[in-house]
Amino acid sequence: MRTIKLGVKSNEVYYLNELLVKLGYSIVVSDSFGTATDKSVRDFQLKNNLVVDGVVGLKTWTVLLEKSKNSNTSNSKLLSEQNLIDFAKQFNLELAVVKAVNEVESNGKGFLVDGRPKILFEGHVFWKQLENRNIDPHIYVNTLNENILFEKYNRKYYVGGAEEYNRLEKAASLGADKKFRDAANCSASWGLFQIMGFNAVPIGYQSIDEFVIKMNENEGEHLKAFGMFLKKNNLIETLRSKNWAVFALKYNGPAYKTNKYDEKLQRAYLKYSK
Repeated sequence: MRTIKLGVKSNEVYYLNELLVKLGYSIVVSDSFGTATDKSVRDFQLKNNLVVDGVVGLKTWTVLLEKSKNSNTSNSKLLSEQNLIDFAKQFNLELAVVKAVNEVESNGKGFLVDGRPKILFEGHVFWKQLENRNIDPHIYVNTLNENILFEKYNRKYYVGGAEEYNRLEKAASLGADKKFRDAANCSASWGLFQIMGFNAVPIGYQSIDEFVIKMNENEGEHLKAFGMFLKKNNLIETLRSKNWAVFALKYNGPAYKTNKYDEKLQRAYLKYSK
């Protein structure tokens, strides 16, 4: 783990926030090292006889991981080199291309520290999923449900980490009919590559239930779902030709230009091709 501090935005910060929440700190799990994270780190350092400077370096990481060593996420759940090699062979892609896409388009880590797959619940998608099942979402709109059910996209209700499961469960419990749980599961992005649940059946899974079961297994299954998504959306040939701009547009949408996903993909490919 690299040294991180206030102002840093990275996957390491996301993991740090997960560990802090697991240790009882009340902060939002995100990839941003903000003032709440800084305050929590300093408190942790103070309580564990560390230098209180807010900097998470080797010593602080070591104590954090030691205190959190009962994590349920084992190495058997993590993506392996062989997973990437098999993926490259399956789709006739250069391994460097696969590694580049994995680096840029993956979510850094597919599982929470408690062993469950990482998710992000989308309340506006839940609205549409209910409508698709002939359930009128207007009936369930109230102040108690405002963080899980809304008609237009609104990122202010994201809480990150394990708390996203509380939002999903709240949505799934709006009604006794299984349609509510299916709609809720279809309204979250899952795992390492953030595949939306509503893609499950269109890309080849028998049901949303099968998809969720697979997402709970390991990051290799996350990669498999990613491959199914790419194949269904005709993106494999785009990767073979290394047309980064077209791939980034189709996978990330028009915002790819702002985030320079195409440039990131090209740089990552050049790094791995060496």
